Amino acid sequence: MIFDLKKINLREVNGKLQNIDKKKNYKNYKILNPEGNHAICAGLQDDINVNIEGHVGYYCAGMNQNAKITINGNVGTGVAENMMSGFVHVKGNASQSAGATGHGGLLLIDGDASSRCGISMKGLDIVVKGSVGHMSGFMSQAGTILVCGNAGEALGDSLYETEIYVKGKVKSLGADCVEKKVEIKHLNKIKDLLNKCGIKNLQPSQFKRFGSARKLYNFRVDNA
Repeated sequence: MIFDLKKINLREVNGKLQNIDKKKNYKNYKILNPEGNHAICAGLQDDINVNIEGHVGYYCAGMNQNAKITINGNVGTGVAENMMSGFVHVKGNASQSAGATGHGGLLLIDGDASSRCGISMKGLDIVVKGSVGHMSGFMSQAGTILVCGNAGEALGDSLYETEIYVKGKVKSLGADCVEKKVEIKHLNKIKDLLNKCGIKNLQPSQFKRFGSARKLYNFRVDNA
């Protein structure tokens, strides 16, 4: 089924995708002429495939559950924010706060992600084939960020249990973020993510691991 945003308004499109008619059993949808509209495909809950043909604005695929959403273009602030499950694939670049507060699922960005990628994550996995900007992983609580390029300033500032893997250079680490030993279980996790994302030209051993030193105020039992 095809939705052309030059012919049908976004509220109506989102309403149809949020309330799938199970009797018709449509699984594949395409959205034409997104033209930078905000909140496209927000709040989807069903196991469907949606292809967006062009660039989108803020909060595309926010709160996604189960759906597979592919954006054939660049995305604005907060793509896949508060995502619960499913798969979101950005075939261009992502603006700031990609995957913010995400609880689960997989976010793949083929290009670069700007500042604050994966902030306050709660279980989402993010794979960026390019580089990430400053403050990525800020206060991230759980999940994985895998960066095939470089990372900007203050990587992982004040993070909790999130694991960050970077192949390239890291400009600087944030508060309480340190480089850690890469063990077999971490290599297996990297391998799994690379396989899921179809990345065949990189090896898990090429990545460095970063995580929390657990020395901030919130990790001290006496402060509980």
